[in-house]
Amino acid sequence: MTSQILGRAQLHPVTIEINGRVRQGHASPRTLLTDYLRHELGLTGTHVGCEHGVCGACTVRLDGVACRACLTLAVQADGRQIETVEGLADEDGVLSELQAAFKRHHALQCGFCTSGILMSSADWLARLREQGRQPSEQEVRDMLSGHLCRCTGYTPIVKALMEVAHA
Repeated sequence: MTSQILGRAQLHPVTIEINGRVRQGHASPRTLLTDYLRHELGLTGTHVGCEHGVCGACTVRLDGVACRACLTLAVQADGRQIETVEGLADEDGVLSELQAAFKRHHALQCGFCTSGILMSSADWLARLREQGRQPSEQEVRDMLSGHLCRCTGYTPIVKALMEVAHA
């Protein structure tokens, strides 16, 4: 692996499979995955909120598992698979089942937290389906407790998730 030196920062090549497509770029050892996705790759759907892993706005799936991109370094993602909110809809722009339910139930207002909630929800619902389980409303609310939304009051989000989980 070769590195580039620009000024005083040493940049490392980072190659990831993102939303099914291999992408390459460079990152310093301290570059957060959120910043790499947004600034190096131009994928602005992953939002930066608290930068402490509390709000959940930066949630992506890393090797199929939901994680906080603000707590992950870009160099840690080298050689791995990442799914972002941009990858939920199909290539023609048709919304996923989950995104369509959010739209039907008006489960977003400002939209800042939505991408992280969608990514956590997609991961969680996939795991429940593997187990052949349907969640209770309380389980949906428990899962959402890892996300901060200052607009919706969560009720429309819960309704959307319950619809998808029980479809």
